[in-house]
Amino acid sequence: MKVAFRADASLQIGTGHVMRCLTLADALTARGAECVFICRSHAGNLLDLIRSRGYTAHALPDWQPPTGAGTRQPANEGAPAHSHWLNATQGEDAGACATILAQLQPDWLIVDHYALDARWEQALKPYYRKLLVIDDLADRAHACDLLLDQTFGRQAQDYRSRVPADCQLLCGSQYALLRPEFAALRPYSLQRRSEPRLRHLLITMGGVDKDNATGQVLAALRQSALPDDCRITVVMGSTAPWLVEVERLAQDMPWPTQVRVGVSDMAQLMADSDLAIGAAGATSWERCCLGLPTAMMVLAENQIYAARLLEKAGAVQTLSSASDFVAQLQAFIYQVNSDSSEMKKLIASASEITDGYGCERVTDRLISGALK
Repeated sequence: MKVAFRADASLQIGTGHVMRCLTLADALTARGAECVFICRSHAGNLLDLIRSRGYTAHALPDWQPPTGAGTRQPANEGAPAHSHWLNATQGEDAGACATILAQLQPDWLIVDHYALDARWEQALKPYYRKLLVIDDLADRAHACDLLLDQTFGRQAQDYRSRVPADCQLLCGSQYALLRPEFAALRPYSLQRRSEPRLRHLLITMGGVDKDNATGQVLAALRQSALPDDCRITVVMGSTAPWLVEVERLAQDMPWPTQVRVGVSDMAQLMADSDLAIGAAGATSWERCCLGLPTAMMVLAENQIYAARLLEKAGAVQTLSSASDFVAQLQAFIYQVNSDSSEMKKLIASASEITDGYGCERVTDRLISGALK
């Protein structure tokens, strides 16, 4: 089975779309599929990482604006709200992809990109057998055979009017694309939380963190009531523009603080942590699978829907980046450190969100679909 992925990473987009596609590609490869990637060469792309994982990665050129000009705007009206993420028109992108797909003729084309919709998908229809769209927004039309939205609480009816009548819909966090080590470590992680104590704090604000939320969190923690014997681990991506500043801040923290870049053992790190301060997004499902209690920051408008549902379910405590952020974080740290029942509530609710086997479920659908 041949599978082609179309996804991008950049300083603006972040790394989550490509990372979850890599997770799915690994699962498909383990089942005998041949996977390739098509990515635009934005600043902050992950083409080298994809290739280091053993995959062919075709690079589409990134449009370079004239001096003093801003991001390129799409030419067509009615374009997706995130069209500026593409830095090209959908027609230009489809044309560039067509050359690659015409040679590959994949059984599945998998697209994970907020800037692409049914027009792009229809334009490439001659070059693939079936199409899987990975989405989180339910804000545009798709011409696909299968649609995946791994958001907790997402319902099939949110997409029914936006997809063909015969499109299969995989909606909800039971389909969250997590690497197999998360399901494997789930029993250990939940067992060690039976009597929670705050001794290891994990900070994960996304692979890019272009606005330096990590620095904001570290500054706020200096005024918090973390236990004296607590230690802090900060995880960042190699393309994070504030990495050097965060490393400087870490050296001056009152608690031992380690900054780790491009970690490969995130599941173990989360399982061994007692509390997380993290961004909303794909890592939400990783933390929930392991029952890791979390104070979550919403860093983008497209994260609001999932964040509200997770908070309503009692699976996270959300923090806003408003003027009282420091007070919010201080109150949360004091609450969970002084009353273990608060941690237990978060642990129990988070662990109900997903079991970690979503990638297997999606892979099974793709393989069975390719045989039809």
